[in-house]
Amino acid sequence: MGKFLVGLIVGLIVIPVGVYMYFSTGAAPVATASAPMPFEKMLAGLALHARLRKEMPKPSPIPADEAAFAAGAQVYKDNCAVCHGLPSQPPTAISLGMFPKPPKLMEGKGVTDDTPQETYWKVTGGIRMTGMPGFEKQLSPTQMWQVSLLCANADKLPPSAKNILTATTAPPAPTPIPTAPRTMTK
Repeated sequence: MGKFLVGLIVGLIVIPVGVYMYFSTGAAPVATASAPMPFEKMLAGLALHARLRKEMPKPSPIPADEAAFAAGAQVYKDNCAVCHGLPSQPPTAISLGMFPKPPKLMEGKGVTDDTPQETYWKVTGGIRMTGMPGFEKQLSPTQMWQVSLLCANADKLPPSAKNILTATTAPPAPTPIPTAPRTMTK
């Protein structure tokens, strides 16, 4: 019994001290190009899904119709595409530098296997340690539902929504930087 208690006490001290040393000495990978920490994906996924079960919103108050998909496509293009991409477009420089890599929501499976409620929860509050920001202060609840419905139905969008996502707009012309006149000094 004595050896068990000694082992238990040592374990309760050694493990927390080891974890502290791992982080405080800079051994933990924190750059986006670094490999994930041990158990990082598992623990983050476990926490995310537990929180989703607790806070999942009720079904969408707006119908999943062509008008919602078209409005959601514009919201997506304006706020989400910089990280999650647009159909048939290469990834942006921002998305290439992120860890974990943001999923392509409009190509492949995306999040069509997630309910609109789950996507709404993620859009509203974001997801810690992923680069996914929360939009509850930037978008209205209607806009967040529209983009959530769009993502949940990305594999079966009407042409009007697809056209919004694939339409290209010319980037604004760069603003010239004013330069100060040169002065000669002696």
